[in-house]
Amino acid sequence: MYLSRKIDEELLKWKFAEKRKPLILRGARQVGKTSSVKNLAKKFTYFAEINFDESASYSVIFQKDISVFEVCEQLSVLTNTPIIAGETLLFLDEIQSCIPAISMLRYFYEKMPELHVIAAGSLLEFALADIPSFGVGRVRSMYMYPLSFVEFLTAQGERLLLEQLNKANVSRPLLEAVHQKLINQYKKFLIIGGMPEAVSRYVNSNDLLEVQRVLNDLLISVQADFAKYKSRVPSARLVEVFNAIAQQVATKFTYSYPNATLNNSQIKEAIELLKMAGLVYAVTHSAANGIPLGAEINPKKTKYLIFDTGIFQRILGLNIADLLINDDFNVINKGHIAELHVGLELLKAESCYQKTDLYYWQRDAKNSQAEVDYVCQFNDSIVPIEVKAGTKGSMQSLYLFLKEKKLPQGFRISLENFASMEQVSILPIYAIQNLIDNINK
Repeated sequence: MYLSRKIDEELLKWKFAEKRKPLILRGARQVGKTSSVKNLAKKFTYFAEINFDESASYSVIFQKDISVFEVCEQLSVLTNTPIIAGETLLFLDEIQSCIPAISMLRYFYEKMPELHVIAAGSLLEFALADIPSFGVGRVRSMYMYPLSFVEFLTAQGERLLLEQLNKANVSRPLLEAVHQKLINQYKKFLIIGGMPEAVSRYVNSNDLLEVQRVLNDLLISVQADFAKYKSRVPSARLVEVFNAIAQQVATKFTYSYPNATLNNSQIKEAIELLKMAGLVYAVTHSAANGIPLGAEINPKKTKYLIFDTGIFQRILGLNIADLLINDDFNVINKGHIAELHVGLELLKAESCYQKTDLYYWQRDAKNSQAEVDYVCQFNDSIVPIEVKAGTKGSMQSLYLFLKEKKLPQGFRISLENFASMEQVSILPIYAIQNLIDNINK
């Protein structure tokens, strides 16, 4: 069963565009890149799939000193598939295993612009880092993540529930029964996460315990891949840092974590590799005095997010019964899973054509500690977002930030229904897409 994705619409637009560039789908392992391409392939007469991990003969073709036309001729013979511009989708999967194929993408654009070409790979970022200027202006990237909450609801066929959510805002809150149903779905989403295999298993079985087994398998698979990242970095080192980040999610990362066996330099290298693999996202401190937010960052103050809440709760061994029953996540992992969810949803809600950076704000003045969980940039506006893991909690930090930066509005994200108060819009924690849509109007 194919799970519909937000990126499907963008892939269709790309297919029918008068002028298009070869696409590179970028994202962590098993987030659904190949499935989305195969779904798009149904719109073509022919589909030629080249998997460089499965057959060395494909790589040999790209290593020859021949034109893209000759490459297509030989690929057509090997796949027994006509490669015809306008009728065939050529998919180069696991392309990180064939560097010459990455370099040739630019020539598909220059010599065969009518041919639809998509490349993807689970460890693609490492290859691209070694050839950073391979196709500037001639190749377009799309970024994929695990399923968002909206995609999770779509997978379950909750069309009417989504319609109600899309219509809701601070002036038009949801009926309490609808709000509670969405809260229950949100709790399940924290447990299941957005990895397509886990979501698909839940949709088919409605069995959360079976989903936990799937997540365990995925976690083992993710960690097994560490050996492929960089030969000079032992996989045990990456496992240690990955688990240390999970223990410190949504808090300022400290290198002196319990039982650390690595020095700061080794930890930093491991973090960079995990970021490149799409398994970890940074949330960097910004003074947030103006745009761009990245102009005033302090890299020494950085939080990190694990790429999926389902994987996160398996690493920590959280009690899924607590996640389902409790209405105050402050008692679960100190509420950090709620802040993790919001950060991931902010990434997923942005355009698939850009790699979004996340920021937060903190003031360490004596007798005046303050922190805003996320500070976002939308067009020319700075938007502060404070996350509450339950339905209560003061907003002193948010109001202090608004006053200090002379901003008109902030957002509180919590388990509450849509509401508003002075300078602050209150949105349910499941409604991050609503926040983005409203701001971008």
